Amino acid sequence: MPSSPNVVLICVDQWRGDCLSADGHPIVRTPYLDALAARGVRFSNAYSATPTCVPARMALLTGLSQEHHRRVGYADGVDFDIAETLPRSLSAGGYQTQAIGKMHYSPERVRIGFDDVILHDGYLHHSRRRERDARFYDDYLTWLRAQAGSSAVDDYLENGINCNSVVARPWDKPERLHPTNWVVTEAENWLYRRDPTRPFFLYLSFHRPHAPYDPPAWAFEQYLDAPAVEPPVGDWAGEFDHLRNDALPDANVAHYDARTAHRARAGYYGHISHIDAQINRFLEILVEFGVADDTYILFTSDHGDMLGDHYLWRKGYPYEGSSRVPMILAGPTIDAQQVSDEIVELRDVMPTLLACAGVPVPDDVDGRDLRDAVSVREAAPWTGQPLPPGARDAAVPAAELAEDEPHLHGEHIALGHSMQWIRAGRWKYVWLSGTGAEQLFDLVVDPHELRDRSGDAAAASALQACRARLIADLRGRPEGFVADGALVPGRPVRPVLDQPHERVA
Repeated sequence: MPSSPNVVLICVDQWRGDCLSADGHPIVRTPYLDALAARGVRFSNAYSATPTCVPARMALLTGLSQEHHRRVGYADGVDFDIAETLPRSLSAGGYQTQAIGKMHYSPERVRIGFDDVILHDGYLHHSRRRERDARFYDDYLTWLRAQAGSSAVDDYLENGINCNSVVARPWDKPERLHPTNWVVTEAENWLYRRDPTRPFFLYLSFHRPHAPYDPPAWAFEQYLDAPAVEPPVGDWAGEFDHLRNDALPDANVAHYDARTAHRARAGYYGHISHIDAQINRFLEILVEFGVADDTYILFTSDHGDMLGDHYLWRKGYPYEGSSRVPMILAGPTIDAQQVSDEIVELRDVMPTLLACAGVPVPDDVDGRDLRDAVSVREAAPWTGQPLPPGARDAAVPAAELAEDEPHLHGEHIALGHSMQWIRAGRWKYVWLSGTGAEQLFDLVVDPHELRDRSGDAAAASALQACRARLIADLRGRPEGFVADGALVPGRPVRPVLDQPHERVA
């Protein structure tokens, strides 16, 4: 039998960092993920530095920052070209590796080091062309058409709602046929077929809660009947009003009517409850196969969903709804009942899981081993005790930004800008490259980013410190964002850098 632990990475698509009941969400309930968090550590300040699918997933499985994987915006059809990946490193360390679900790399069947990929990327305009057989790019759709009672033309688009739309309705087929169930069904089938003499790395990648908002009826209806959530609207929200279009169901900026917005959130939250239940199904399957105690599990998302916060929808923004993601790590040596408030990001996943597996981390990886931020132990079982009330130990950072305070640099092209941002200490600084507009938020007293403090004299030193960090990170970038030690607005931007960027000292 293998002596190394197994590793499972569960990635969901477009799941906000606040959408866990363990994080205090007033509506969403995630009992099974809460229980997983109680077995290990929940990272309350985890971020996606480039918060859309393509660049975020580059960081997740390469351990690189955007300057080095080069994806600084959303662009389909760009060939995967990074040599070192999480599955390739684990494979070299003796692991059997399998991916199931969403990959969102190009070409679609590229394995990036996995032994095999069972694929469902959801509806991708780049892939879905009528002259192409679905078997080239979608194993779920092929499976769906082979199920009893289905036909050769059955599709997940039959209900007519789009992949970025706020239109919501219950799933129109038996629940067992939902893409969320399919991921776990395929994982169960694979566990029967795996090599029992080797440890395994399993990447479970759910397409939801990304739109279409079509969870099973039970999941949809429990939130449809819940009180309406009033989204936060900051004093700066008019910044993007010139792009507002309430007539588009997939708008980036819109003031939708209350009923449409409520149904959209009910569909989104319903997906979350459905995934939570299916993750529990998978965890029970691990127990039944006798491998649960020897398996590390890391749960996270590629990015969030604005859901109407500040009249913004979808993703790609530096604001908390889009950029903050859930992250939970549990396993044989991770102490239970922990919450870490350190700022972490998706590039940290690869070195963390390699370290858990005892596999060397490649030298050029930018992320760090998150076990340094938590309490670890010699392997011992979890006691099963629930997380007690008030157990969270959240140290409030100092009002000023210390010179040696580490920071996260995020960016993404959206709404006509390269939206550049710095997260350091209690502060988030945003610079909009198109106009040069700046924003500053104190996330300790203002976690919903309601008040822009960039013009507040009391926050001037924090603004200057964050701006200096961004200038240092962007110095020498090909866009020309920095000249004579200052940020330069109005520079042309592209979603993929031609060459990896090496910062200039």
